[in-house]
Amino acid sequence: MKPALENYHARMLRVLDHIDRHLGDDLDLETVSRIAAFSKFHFHRQFTATFGLSVHRYVQLARMKRASHRLASNDAQSVTDIAMDAGYDAPDAFARAFRQRFGQSPSLFRKSPDWGAWLAAFGPLDNARNKLMRITFSNDDVTIRDVSPTPVAIIEHRGDRKTIGDTRQRLMDWRNAAGLPPEISPTFMVFRSERNPANPAEYRMDLCVATDRPIEANDMQVKAGVIPGGRRAVLRYPGNTTNLEPAALYLYRDWLPASGEEAGEFPIYCQRRLSLIPESPAHEVVLELFLPLK
Repeated sequence: MKPALENYHARMLRVLDHIDRHLGDDLDLETVSRIAAFSKFHFHRQFTATFGLSVHRYVQLARMKRASHRLASNDAQSVTDIAMDAGYDAPDAFARAFRQRFGQSPSLFRKSPDWGAWLAAFGPLDNARNKLMRITFSNDDVTIRDVSPTPVAIIEHRGDRKTIGDTRQRLMDWRNAAGLPPEISPTFMVFRSERNPANPAEYRMDLCVATDRPIEANDMQVKAGVIPGGRRAVLRYPGNTTNLEPAALYLYRDWLPASGEEAGEFPIYCQRRLSLIPESPAHEVVLELFLPLK
């Protein structure tokens, strides 16, 4: 990457870090553009072009994410105080915005969070940060584990990746009806084709939810299955993303030839789960990519 572009990206990332550390402060366009050392007359267009979100939208999502963390982990703080900290003048306005985003009132989310809707709601925020993250891997990032077979509920996606949202929604609807939230039942994605095959119709992926419950006949095409056990090369991805291609390329192109290992018969797959970060009351996503070995 050219030095000028590296400098540009560093300034933009400095803005995100400032926003994340100062969510309770005034984050108007003039303040934020000054952090990046960009003209305020152009900065909002530069930010939107870089991250796919306006500054206002990014701040809104970041404050709502913090509010959801506090609701789920801090019973002592009132909904009114959380609403004010999130930038809302009244709790009813906060409640409307919260319900629109998560499908739950703040009070219901505090009692029984729908983490599936939570993950979907913050996809744009995760994507914004991932746009400039230049993630590199080394052999030290890969561990070899012996894993046990995992019974799962499976929904098969076959066809253009553009339609995968419909498949994912059917699985979410099924898991919600089955009472299997992501904090107790991790999600697996089994990649059975290239991410971008020459013919988009040949894209194939299985979406799975860990469960050993019997799967009754249903209209959502969810069926029972098993992710087999065995030896796995495991690479943890530092963040939430829908594009694990860089991590998969590293395992196949760099780690595998140097390791002396051989890939097994089962496809590469990913486990996505919610985790409580130590010393922080925030649920975050942990992604691990599994390469089966012989």
